[in-house]
Amino acid sequence: MGTRHLRRLFLKHLGATPRAVAETRRLHFAKKLIDETSLPLGELALAAGFGCVRRFNARIRKVYDRTPSQLRRLARHTESPGNHQYLFRMRYRSPYHWEGILAFLAARGTPGVESVAGGVYRRSIAVNGIAGHFAVSRDAAGDALVAHVQFEEPRALFHITERIRTLFDLNADCAAIAHGLRSDPMLAQMMIAQPGRRVPGCWSGFELAVRAILGQQIAVKGATTLAGNIARAFGMPFVMSNGITRLFPTPEVLAEANLSRVGLTKARAHTIKSLSRAVCHGQIQFESIVDPDAFLQRLRLIPGIGKWTSDYVAMRALGDPDAFPSGDLGLLRAVGIESSRQFEQLATGWRPWRAYAAIYLWADGDGSMHKDGHRAATKRPARTARDGAARSSALEVA
Repeated sequence: MGTRHLRRLFLKHLGATPRAVAETRRLHFAKKLIDETSLPLGELALAAGFGCVRRFNARIRKVYDRTPSQLRRLARHTESPGNHQYLFRMRYRSPYHWEGILAFLAARGTPGVESVAGGVYRRSIAVNGIAGHFAVSRDAAGDALVAHVQFEEPRALFHITERIRTLFDLNADCAAIAHGLRSDPMLAQMMIAQPGRRVPGCWSGFELAVRAILGQQIAVKGATTLAGNIARAFGMPFVMSNGITRLFPTPEVLAEANLSRVGLTKARAHTIKSLSRAVCHGQIQFESIVDPDAFLQRLRLIPGIGKWTSDYVAMRALGDPDAFPSGDLGLLRAVGIESSRQFEQLATGWRPWRAYAAIYLWADGDGSMHKDGHRAATKRPARTARDGAARSSALEVA
């Protein structure tokens, strides 16, 4: 796409140029840092992406008709959480099924790297070689999550907060999603019972891809155990309470790791090492993906990564709202269909929100969709002897 055509599209659909949109996002983040942190204004300007303090001051004064210092005095500050610690309120559009996304992440959290306890999600992170952590809980005061971030480099705060928003799918428009899916009576019933389910994202695309490979042909609990073994054996130590003791290993480490000693099969270890080497050599990049289809095609060239794995990565790492693992056994059983091709045809009417339909169907398959404990009245095929051998990566998410 050429720059002129991109500019025309932005003006047509958003009424502003790409540069104006980027500057507005930077300005909003700067205002958030002024209101919600005690970060010194000089560091704040750099953290918000302004090249110099003078430009930051001029832009704030032009838009808000006040200096940054005046805005900070007007902000309702609470006590500072501490050195290199920041507290952010992250708003979302209601409804938001907090319990659902927390349960999803709790079942799949890598032991030592992630934890869910007492209604709080915690994990260790690393950005440009600097380690930190964050904790996310629901804000009882309104439609927002509260993120406690501890990180030494303020310039990474915008990147970190955007990743957290993606992880919890805070930018989703539930009204548009419901409008697109409610024409299906089965999904309409599920959305009425538990509105606001979101598609969980991830912190790291590479980490998520490794987790998806581990989930092939085994149950969620088994894949979680293997992920914990990998983190414990190859991840850098990280000192924090609440069970966070490791950083997830980097592609460079896993490319040379002896994965067989942590319980992986030879085939699965080969797939993870091949993925890691592809990332190290720049053949696979999870950042700044311009062409998602081309990226997924390259991903499927790695031995051991098929359509289900790439669809799962598209859902959670790329944030594709229409990604849809139609061959997933859990989804097929949820709708009572045996053929993935037939399922694709059925799901045509769910586009472009098939990922959200999958989340609802997986939740219904867990028997947790309805408050009264009864599932939707859908016909499910009986399991056969070959199901035991064919329990593929569907078990990772079912």
